[in-house]
Amino acid sequence: MPARKKSRRVRLIVIAIVLLLVAGIGYGSYWSVSTVRASFPQTTGSLKLAGLSAPVDVKRDAYGIPQIYADTPQDLFRAQGYVQAQDRFYEMDVRRHLTSGRLSEMFGKGQVETDAFLRTLNWHGIAQEEYDHKLDASTKQYLQAYSDGVNAYLSDHSGAGLSVEYAALKFSNNYKPEAWTPVDSVAWLKAMAWDLRGNMQDEIDRALMTSRLSQAQVKELYPAYPYDRNQPIVDAGSVDAITGEYKPAGSSGPQGLSNTVDSQLAGISQIIDQMPAMLGPSGSGIGSNSWVVSGAYTTTGKPLLANDPHLAPQLPSLWYQMGLHCRTVSDACPYDVAGYTFSGLPGVVIGHNQDIAWGLTNLGADVTDLYLEKVTATTYLRDGKQKPFTTRKEVIKVAGGKDRVITVRGTNNGPLISDRSDEIREVGQIAPVTDPPGGVNSGYGVALKWTALSPSKTMDAVFELDRATDFDKFRAAAADFAVPSQNLIYADTKNHIGYQAPGQVPIRPAGNDGTYPVPGWDSHYDWGKYIPFRSMPYEYDPKRGYIVTANQAVIDQSKYPFLLTQDWGYGTRSQRINDLIASKIKDGGKVSMDDMQSMQGDDSSEIAKLLVPYLLKVDISNDKNSYVRDAQKLLEGWDYNQDADSAPAAYFNAVWRNVLKLAFGNKLPKELRPEGQCLRVPPVGQTGPVDNLDGKGVVTVQECGERDPAEAQPDGGDRWFEVMRNILPDPTNAWWTMSTTAFFGTDTNKAHHSDRDQLLEQAMKDARYELTANLGKDINTWSWGRLHKLDLKNQTLGTDGPGVIKWMLNRGPWQLSGGEAAVDATGWNAAGGYDVVWVPSMRMIVNLQDFDKSRWINLTGASGHAYNAHYTDQTDKWANNELLPWYFSDDQVDGAAKAKMALTP
Repeated sequence: MPARKKSRRVRLIVIAIVLLLVAGIGYGSYWSVSTVRASFPQTTGSLKLAGLSAPVDVKRDAYGIPQIYADTPQDLFRAQGYVQAQDRFYEMDVRRHLTSGRLSEMFGKGQVETDAFLRTLNWHGIAQEEYDHKLDASTKQYLQAYSDGVNAYLSDHSGAGLSVEYAALKFSNNYKPEAWTPVDSVAWLKAMAWDLRGNMQDEIDRALMTSRLSQAQVKELYPAYPYDRNQPIVDAGSVDAITGEYKPAGSSGPQGLSNTVDSQLAGISQIIDQMPAMLGPSGSGIGSNSWVVSGAYTTTGKPLLANDPHLAPQLPSLWYQMGLHCRTVSDACPYDVAGYTFSGLPGVVIGHNQDIAWGLTNLGADVTDLYLEKVTATTYLRDGKQKPFTTRKEVIKVAGGKDRVITVRGTNNGPLISDRSDEIREVGQIAPVTDPPGGVNSGYGVALKWTALSPSKTMDAVFELDRATDFDKFRAAAADFAVPSQNLIYADTKNHIGYQAPGQVPIRPAGNDGTYPVPGWDSHYDWGKYIPFRSMPYEYDPKRGYIVTANQAVIDQSKYPFLLTQDWGYGTRSQRINDLIASKIKDGGKVSMDDMQSMQGDDSSEIAKLLVPYLLKVDISNDKNSYVRDAQKLLEGWDYNQDADSAPAAYFNAVWRNVLKLAFGNKLPKELRPEGQCLRVPPVGQTGPVDNLDGKGVVTVQECGERDPAEAQPDGGDRWFEVMRNILPDPTNAWWTMSTTAFFGTDTNKAHHSDRDQLLEQAMKDARYELTANLGKDINTWSWGRLHKLDLKNQTLGTDGPGVIKWMLNRGPWQLSGGEAAVDATGWNAAGGYDVVWVPSMRMIVNLQDFDKSRWINLTGASGHAYNAHYTDQTDKWANNELLPWYFSDDQVDGAAKAKMALTP
């Protein structure tokens, strides 16, 4: 075992032993139980909170969800900080150490490489610039009030009194949390922007594919968006050539609207693997669903709005449900809002206030570019001249070890991230450009240009959304929502619905479409300005009566003058939602709250509808023992739903996984294939003799996959649906060739060139024997949920510690319905296995006719304390697509309250 990993494991074993003692496992003393419970929050009676101008009420329902009532915004956000620290401070502390590149201070030398990468990106430094120079004075006041509330809690709690994890951390390295700052809050937005950064992974993967595939083959694996089949978010509009203002088609337009409102690299997974799960996998499934239906088509007569963001599963959930209420809503105290917050961030990110509701999905705009740099030790080439790097030293403090000092080198195109990873450098070595690299290395340096590395006003936008009362103010808030670039949907109590595409999206020059790394030494490839906000697409009361955003194309790119991205999601989920709504309102039908909830749980497999007819035509009647034929019969008459108890869903998804592997996965370079998957393939760029032969006189070498299974390709997302759709009608397409030596042109034996039906037959056989090994010989006992499982893991200690830590802090598994590119998007990576790697992280449905009839659910629970009753008390209901009542009015909140507490000056 390498010294670094061995040292880290010893350290985590020490933590595990301490946690066992604290939890009383095997000892059961009163002291141990009381220590565990010491961090549970006080939720009744009264507590003093310094700095309040008047008492604040905190009312928690049966699930521990708090609603806060105050007289001033400062009191409201101070109380929010205190209450969130009560429930979630360990989560908050880990997050701020992540965003500032200081995880090593908590967890030791095993986190040094992660910290080095994050210091290179400088999230915390950019957040400091935003706080110092960009944010409004009121926003700073609210951030400071929030921080004061958190610190008031810290002043009275320490060690196990904060969370059981701290008892172990204090014992192992004498760790003690420091005071919270406003910048700690702002920096979290950078982590979310990284999670939703757009097409960076695709840009890297395409570059890496060129080591094995031709440009034409790569293009086949990234087909064009099917505009004719999967409708974009907005109907085609136009950008006025004179004013630059976007004009929607088929929308009435809000009256009085102001016109003045102006990837991961291959091998980066080596670093990201060490990060807490909140940053999640970066496959094509990451996104969200949201849709809004006009009151003209609902049973309530007012809009209904649904949202379920898709993120990596984690424990506790990324989201924290909460209500923030000014007792008297006025200009001086304008907040009466409830919804989903981030622990560590004041305000509500998604939800509704007394007038409007809004939801978010990932727009997917291309806001990152990789620039290849010709470098020496101290300079980089720029328009024929050598320019010195900007440099800064970063000192990484390491618990239980020596400090690590790194130098961050910067270019005009951003930080040189290839300094942080050997495998990132590999992208520079095989980059698809013809100009020789030069410099001191065999390849190019790689710099990252990303909109989130420039200061912005996104934190202002959070508060602006919370107090917006109409579409004009909603759009004004969206104008400040710079990163991450999100689709914003809207509804209000006056029966209007709308959509706005916000975000800073760069205008690229000709020759830079964001699909491949580009030359950084040539200023021709530089970004221009950002697309003006007034030119960004929006809709207001479209004639069709509903708006769906689920990571599909925003607008037909051929009808819009600016490039948003070349890498949209392919619209499978969005079109399914569009079809469900259209079928419901056909012939005068109306959409109800129950319909909205049913749509959120829709688990229909769109790829099965395409592929199963071909699978059923494959003749496998001669298969010995009828093993494969018995499994094939499961697909006959299947309704394509992926319920947890479905045997056909289990078998089909196994077949789909094996089809992808045989047709595509085995032909991808090792940097994209899952770790541990080893194949004999022709050598890349082989010019000399190789001793290894495959038994037929063909030169081969063994190559083992290098990517984390949750990040590997082919991931099975709806891009691969589109690839499959394009080749299925062609039974002799080259991709159906199972032999890699034949595919890569080094095998002259025609017998190795299989056709479509031969590959499908082999995939069905492989799936049958795979499921026999995993689920048993009797197909009647198979079920999708037995394969498709969710484990919830505590941050850091629950993902990278010994088994005893995971047993104590983690929960699960849950057997789930849903699947890849289904509306019920419990995503799995086909290259890596069937385990759930991203989920609807919450679900909500807002009823604009009566907010008290709204519904919501969280992935886990309100509490981050492992033994608290609210740790995972919503998960069973979430797994079954059940929702909780979401009360908003004072009377209903008070009536549902199970615990009431007063915070007093």
